[in-house]
Amino acid sequence: MTLIQIRHDNGIAIVTVDNPPVNALSQALRQGLSDAVNQLDHDPAVQAVVLVCAGRTFIAGADVSEFGSPPQPPHLPDIVDRIEGARKPWIAAIHGAALGGGFEIALGCRFRLATENATLGLPEVNLGVIPGASGTVRTPRLIGIPAAVTLVTTGKTVKARAALEMGLIDAVTSSDLLENAIQFARDALTRPLPQPISQRPIAAPEPGFWQEADARVRKSAKGADAPLRALDCLRRACDAPFYEALAFERQTFLELRASPQAAALRHVFFAERAAPRPAHLKGISPLPLKKVGVIGGGTMGAGIVAACQGAGLAVTLVERDDDALAQGVANVARIHDGAVKRGRMTQAVRDAHLDALTASSDYAALAQADLLIEAVFEKQDVKRDVFAKLARHARADAVLATNTSYLDPREIAADLPHPERFIGLHFFSPANVMRLLEIVPIPQTAPETLATGFEFAQRLGKIPVQSGICDGFIGNRILKRTRAEAEALLRQGVPIAAIDAAMRGHGLAMGPFEAQDLGGLDIAYLQREGARAQGHDVPETLGDILVRAGRKGQKTGGGWYDYPDGSRQPKPSDTVAALLAPHVARNPAMDAGEIVARITNAIAAEGHAILNEGIAASATDIDLVKIHGYGYPRWRGGPMFYARGKSD
Repeated sequence: MTLIQIRHDNGIAIVTVDNPPVNALSQALRQGLSDAVNQLDHDPAVQAVVLVCAGRTFIAGADVSEFGSPPQPPHLPDIVDRIEGARKPWIAAIHGAALGGGFEIALGCRFRLATENATLGLPEVNLGVIPGASGTVRTPRLIGIPAAVTLVTTGKTVKARAALEMGLIDAVTSSDLLENAIQFARDALTRPLPQPISQRPIAAPEPGFWQEADARVRKSAKGADAPLRALDCLRRACDAPFYEALAFERQTFLELRASPQAAALRHVFFAERAAPRPAHLKGISPLPLKKVGVIGGGTMGAGIVAACQGAGLAVTLVERDDDALAQGVANVARIHDGAVKRGRMTQAVRDAHLDALTASSDYAALAQADLLIEAVFEKQDVKRDVFAKLARHARADAVLATNTSYLDPREIAADLPHPERFIGLHFFSPANVMRLLEIVPIPQTAPETLATGFEFAQRLGKIPVQSGICDGFIGNRILKRTRAEAEALLRQGVPIAAIDAAMRGHGLAMGPFEAQDLGGLDIAYLQREGARAQGHDVPETLGDILVRAGRKGQKTGGGWYDYPDGSRQPKPSDTVAALLAPHVARNPAMDAGEIVARITNAIAAEGHAILNEGIAASATDIDLVKIHGYGYPRWRGGPMFYARGKSD
């Protein structure tokens, strides 16, 4: 297959990259680009070159099939240099995505033109590496150090208009990209050409900038190496000559490429890529999905409504009465208002979402929905009553889903006609933010219903993971084991604050006790009390003691910690120490490494039990659950990947 095609238009050469599906920078494509530069440099009829891509995107980045393999020549930095040093100016005509190496190719071009909906960026830090072909050296010469630091160390992408304002590109077009790029090239030839980016100076940042940037990046990285190494490269680009900085960048890239963190992040990348398309659903078509009904407008239900609206689905919200309905709509409005405040949604879109939302206290309003999601109080009789009403009002072919996090979906659906359309869709709160969606079929669930669950997750931008049925499914079952191990350490005399600090040091945003205080100790307490009421033998936990003493977490001013005067900053509590003293031993302190080992080993042990019972299909699925539902650090690859690495 020919990856590079060249044609001519009155002195303008059009180089078209055609390497489907995403025009990735394979070795063959790099060679093709090198050959194209050489050919066009020696063609006297060519005055300028337009680089464009076939298919749905510009060069979207590296070839994932080459991940983990030694780099093969021609190397990408050399190709970028060849393009920049070409005798004829190159113009990058960008549509779709120009990411990573693709954007570095564009940086080698003298000009960059993009469509309105194009996306640009250097997301390499998300794979545990840094830009390796001048991204940290050319970018600050193009847009300045402060903007380059933000772009490179966060790995976030930008849309074309924002890229134009930053100076990353030279023009945005809303009409024919190639035609406009050719005209842009002709116009550019009538004026003096700008300097190649490598020859442009970098303005030194304000005094103290690097110290402030280091503190900011270190805080957001949460233990990941790549963002800080990227910052080092940007500083070298500011302080050193171009090619010295380029060599430093390349050496840093190659070191990180071989690092454990990069291996972990590649593991997560491929797991996320495969998650929406499980092998056992190959060839099975999902059911049509345009209209969604959500029953329950509390925190979870409102989040589900917002997520569905963000995905372009028509939504009907149903509540038990008009007062509850008004509160539910207000909850949805509050979510959209927050998105507007944070700049993630315009006021016009917010207003359109609320205008489009159908809200009713009559289940008949759900008659045309393709998918109905129950998100009411976590009590079996309440949920079963909802599904009894849905059985009367929903279409016979509509998919019916429960959002239960602990209850047995088989019992919820016990009296439901056509149980083949029933499924568990366990969202995580806030549902419009958290990316994990546990998909829980019952034995009668039809393959088409299951496929619809995965399609729904993909529409919402979620990471779907199928779970078997057990107490807490995959994620909450492991959470329960994690909390039990944390309490076991506490009983041995390890301080609460030391346990939390150790797990923060491992890369989590919060330790297990801080997280319980944020979510509320009473949630798990009520679940344990419910199990006890049903005759199950549930041992008393230290958390039970605190809840019975009125300590339910931040919302009551105290849980495992004190939160005086409404503060969200945890303070060690003398009250907790006194309440738990009869249950806590006085042992020598345990270092952070031992604490982390105890908790991560417990997580991995529970994960293996889940695998052995067939609750999860793979260790990778467990990693995705813990990363996207519980904040386990991506750069460790998930708890199962981490445990495997520790045992190798």
